[in-house]
Amino acid sequence: MSDVLSQAEKFIAAIAAGDIEAVRACYAPDARIWHNFDGINQTVDENLKTLSWMARKLFKRHYEILRREVLPTGFMQQHILRGELPDGRPFEMPACIICQVSDEGLITRLEEYLDPAQAAVLSDPSAA
Repeated sequence: MSDVLSQAEKFIAAIAAGDIEAVRACYAPDARIWHNFDGINQTVDENLKTLSWMARKLFKRHYEILRREVLPTGFMQQHILRGELPDGRPFEMPACIICQVSDEGLITRLEEYLDPAQAAVLSDPSAA
């Protein structure tokens, strides 16, 4: 397996930068992305659409990495996504991701655990 922690860093940096094509390059073409709040498996294109939307709604994005560990099949990361809402208020959302990574270093499955009420403020700033 390639250097999993380097892949994790590259993936998170691409999301923070809003570089959707760099994020795509981290995924295997048939990767699936699952979220704890809806139980649906997204395709890469569906996930990239969500990340593009987030990049338009959340400014000065950065991840505070609380923990990142290699797993037998990939990595897990606990973090706080921080940024700025369009009205200038700060945003933060704790989350955890568990990723399966292929021998080629591509993410084949991502499971994301977060509180959807915290994410809802991106759609409805009055929810804060």
